[in-house]
Amino acid sequence: MTMMMMITITMMMLMALMLGAAAACIVVLVPLGMAGWHLSRNSVLLFSGAILITLSVCVHFTPYFSSVSDYVTSVSSVAVFHRPKSSCMNLIHRIHWEVKPNASLLSFNATQNLSSSFDFYEKHWDWSKTQRIKACRIHKLSKPEASHLINGSWVLIAGDSQARLFTLSLLNLILGSEPQRMDSVKTALFKRHSNYSISVDEIGMKLDFVWAPYVLNLTHLLTDFKTKKKYPDVMVMGAGLWHMLHVSNPSDYELVLQTLKSSLVSLFPFSTELGIKSPPHLFWLGFPMLINGMLNAHEKRVHMIDAMWHAYDRALSESRLLRQTGGPMILLDIQSLTWNCGAHCTYDGMHYDTAIYEAAVQIMLNSLLIKSRHRH
Repeated sequence: MTMMMMITITMMMLMALMLGAAAACIVVLVPLGMAGWHLSRNSVLLFSGAILITLSVCVHFTPYFSSVSDYVTSVSSVAVFHRPKSSCMNLIHRIHWEVKPNASLLSFNATQNLSSSFDFYEKHWDWSKTQRIKACRIHKLSKPEASHLINGSWVLIAGDSQARLFTLSLLNLILGSEPQRMDSVKTALFKRHSNYSISVDEIGMKLDFVWAPYVLNLTHLLTDFKTKKKYPDVMVMGAGLWHMLHVSNPSDYELVLQTLKSSLVSLFPFSTELGIKSPPHLFWLGFPMLINGMLNAHEKRVHMIDAMWHAYDRALSESRLLRQTGGPMILLDIQSLTWNCGAHCTYDGMHYDTAIYEAAVQIMLNSLLIKSRHRH
């Protein structure tokens, strides 16, 4: 008897609930539908009425779906960096290499001062000659073009020896016609494990190189910028080789990259109180191809094996630091450049010919040009 009463009460509750829902629909939707019918005599009013009806339905029913409400309130607090939509940005690494014996050294003799077979080869590169490349106006920028592009900019390059070589190539493009000045730059820039700064007054450019062999050094650098409330216009960063050699833990590398990404996301999108008019252009220097048999130290050959540097490269991807995986930084793909140039482009299996870093500089400059055209 008791069971029958419980079933009866439950059925009555369900019927009441259904009647209540039906009544709600009648109360909400019928008047709105009638209003829409009256508005249908005028197309403009009909469109407005349709929007009103849709919004009213959403307002009445959204509270009953907690997951939707939670999503709506939380999505505004999430920073999302979209992948580059520009097809031109997808073409900037389409570089063709030509590596051939140096004709002037074919008659090489023992009296010539050559460090290795590395010196026997000429390295030439250019973008593939396709209509899409031409349409995007991707090209090697001359000194005047590069100077005009970064005129008045503060450029920061931070990282390990790869970043130092990148710095040299950028300055060589800007100051290359002044050999004595470049000699002075090389002497100061290549002081072991030191920072370097230069102002190019002719174009109002300031460049800082910061020795930062670990990703943690880069994160601390961002903290300093936040404290000073002043940021560079262009930031090029890259670190990982020291971590691979001395820590040899890809999982830890991924974690420190995620911390760096969090620091970047917390700083940009920039509040006006920080005095930033537009976000810096952010670039990441990828790993070079490591050729284990050419590495010049036993410790390097033990720790920097192919499996290890591939694991580190995967950690970079999985950290989502890069724009192509939803992060804030555009990749300067040193790995693809060194892979395509090959073993004749390196003398120690890690550091490569200046042509590699010249190409990376041009890729960065063309990225800035493409972004500038889209902005205007």
